[in-house]
Amino acid sequence: MAKLYFRYGAMNSGKSTSLLQAAFNYEERGQRVLLAKPAVDTKGDGQIISRLGLTRQVDFLVPPDASVRELFAAHAAGREPGTLDIDVPPVACLLVDEAQFFTGHQVEDLFRIAVVDGVPVLAYGIRTDFRTRAFVGSARLLELAHSLEELKTICRCGRKAVLTTRTVGGQVVLDGDQVAIDDQRLAYEARCGTCYLEVSADRLG
Repeated sequence: MAKLYFRYGAMNSGKSTSLLQAAFNYEERGQRVLLAKPAVDTKGDGQIISRLGLTRQVDFLVPPDASVRELFAAHAAGREPGTLDIDVPPVACLLVDEAQFFTGHQVEDLFRIAVVDGVPVLAYGIRTDFRTRAFVGSARLLELAHSLEELKTICRCGRKAVLTTRTVGGQVVLDGDQVAIDDQRLAYEARCGTCYLEVSADRLG
């Protein structure tokens, strides 16, 4: 049975780099992969972008109300919109970036792709938002994934970072929408628990 993997980490823990490396490893062995991410993540105009400068266009974007499984089936069969049906090799793995932005139903689709369709799914994402609240997609992945792997990074103090702060003009903010991708004023930083409490006036949630 194929498995659903959730590889999570704080900001700047190398999630996109790890995803692109996994895709390269499959393709180096002559195996076909598909890359996807939620359409709500508008950074990079449909690309997966690593902090190291690596980029790659996704094979398909997933709108909030779409079935991931149906989109995957169409692309796996070579039925991309605007193209004729073509003979394509089977998909060895589906790799998903920014999986925290998926809905619970979409994560359940990832689970079915692995269990029912027999295709391994590697989902990468952030576990919690700047208020320490779990993203919907991440919470469901933590419930359903066969395998959980934390990708580690460090806080500016040198300790392991586990949380993320949001800043505006260098000042930490504790209120606002959970998802705010297009707001150029906002920045994010991974922090250890101690530094998070210090800069957020000891506030959690």
